[in-house]
Amino acid sequence: QVMLVESGGGWVQAGGSLTLSCAASGRTVSTLAMAWFRQAPAKAREFVAVISSRDDSSYYADVVKGRFSISRDNSKNTLYLQMHSLKPEDTAVYYCAADERLTHSRVAANYDYWGQGAQVTVSS
Repeated sequence: QVMLVESGGGWVQAGGSLTLSCAASGRTVSTLAMAWFRQAPAKAREFVAVISSRDDSSYYADVVKGRFSISRDNSKNTLYLQMHSLKPEDTAVYYCAADERLTHSRVAANYDYWGQGAQVTVSS
């Protein structure tokens, strides 16, 4: 069983930066495929970024590429999402997800473990 707890959400003006954290327990993050998804009001959950369980390869949604960076700290057993140049359309609840079987995936249904979500609000 893997437990995930997000932190670091909040309010920021457009152009600003935030970093989300996802603390894991039950398994070490280096052995998991770990990803960030987000869900805006009245919209489907969408893929943001993923880091491979095999190595440190990372993949991003086109809408965040060049602005967001996913990373993990094995010593703290924590996943991060650094977000820069934030836009109002980045406003959403951000979820971290993990899976023990995958190397990486952009599909939410493939992940077995989810955090509770962290609200990110970007004002114009």
